[in-house]
Amino acid sequence: MGKLTDTFQQVREAGKSLAFCGEEKINEVLRAVADATESQAGQILSENAKDLARMDESDPKYDRLKLTTERIHGIAEGIRSVTRLPSPVGRVLSETLRPNGMKLTKVSVPFGVIGIVYEARPNVTLDVFSLCFKSGNACLLKGGSDADCSNRAIVSVIHSVLIQQGLNPNLVVLLPPDRESAAELLNARGYVDLLIPRGGKGLIDFVRRNATVPVIETGAGVCHAYFDRSGDVTKGAAIIRNAKTRRVSVCNALDCVLVHRERVADLPVLCGGLSCSHVTIYADPEAFSALQESYPAELLRHSTDESYGTEFLDYKMAVKVLSGPEEAVAHIARYGSGHSECIVTEDSRSADYFMKAVDAACVYVNVPTSFTDGGEFGLGAEIGISTQKLHARGPMGLEELNTYKWIVRGEGQTRD
Repeated sequence: MGKLTDTFQQVREAGKSLAFCGEEKINEVLRAVADATESQAGQILSENAKDLARMDESDPKYDRLKLTTERIHGIAEGIRSVTRLPSPVGRVLSETLRPNGMKLTKVSVPFGVIGIVYEARPNVTLDVFSLCFKSGNACLLKGGSDADCSNRAIVSVIHSVLIQQGLNPNLVVLLPPDRESAAELLNARGYVDLLIPRGGKGLIDFVRRNATVPVIETGAGVCHAYFDRSGDVTKGAAIIRNAKTRRVSVCNALDCVLVHRERVADLPVLCGGLSCSHVTIYADPEAFSALQESYPAELLRHSTDESYGTEFLDYKMAVKVLSGPEEAVAHIARYGSGHSECIVTEDSRSADYFMKAVDAACVYVNVPTSFTDGGEFGLGAEIGISTQKLHARGPMGLEELNTYKWIVRGEGQTRD
């Protein structure tokens, strides 16, 4: 028996109590958590500063780790937005009356206990709690050591509200940041119903390979934008800049621009705005030739095989010249991660082909991949971006944190 077995059992028992907690009460608690998060922002930021002091500012994770008053306000508003969404619990998905008089009802129900393994992202602590709580689930959090001070400060705020509201604080538990607790969580069958990793490819692969609890893969995003022969340069330049530089450390950030060979002369305009953010471009020979007279020499590099299929999470981007949408789709199939892909085109046939042929959770036409986000999709906060196809795909909100069960009502029917 592992050292955390008692903790897992306590969380499971706490989760059962949510079945009898009405939606009005749940929303009241979430509003109180949002208010407390803002009122105690000073303490949270103080603890966050301790985490930041241990990390090099040049580390791509630094931006994810950093909290500010503005970001805390945004997180609190995300929690409030969750309260305005309908609860998925108990939703009737279908109803059937059988010839023998039995009534079958397919009803949405919580998973029970959801485990989250995540890296230096303290905002995930509040996002996960609000979504799990609203959807009727208890949650076990396994954050990284990089953000442990921040996470513990945030969980302390949540616990204080739960206790004030007369609820069990074990509805959310933050595990120790060591590897031993991660190993126990990944193998907590019978206690944890679902695991969701939030982080880079290495973390996701580790969880998938080592977990005996069911896993939904999320996060790793190798995102492309294909500029078609009929693409609008003004739209393309704005889309590329927004997708690449809005926030480089997030999974929906752009990693590779693919350009139709007939539009290679437009590369200086398409990529020109990136130099203001000091984005290093790894270009294939044709793209390099088109950019070398206009793009800063210290930011322009020749691409290698490793330039493609890399989730940079940094001010870096690859560029490749292709002959058309078919080659673009083939490149994405080889190097993409199934997250988010974009086409910039004024040709409806190219757009239609791209939408049908690209196999990704989110496919955009003349819109940057930066919109792959639960809030932007109207889901409130998100628990992750699923890149797999079983159960959920794309931004996961409240509905995706429920499964279903069949309720069968009868009058004593027996089967022949």
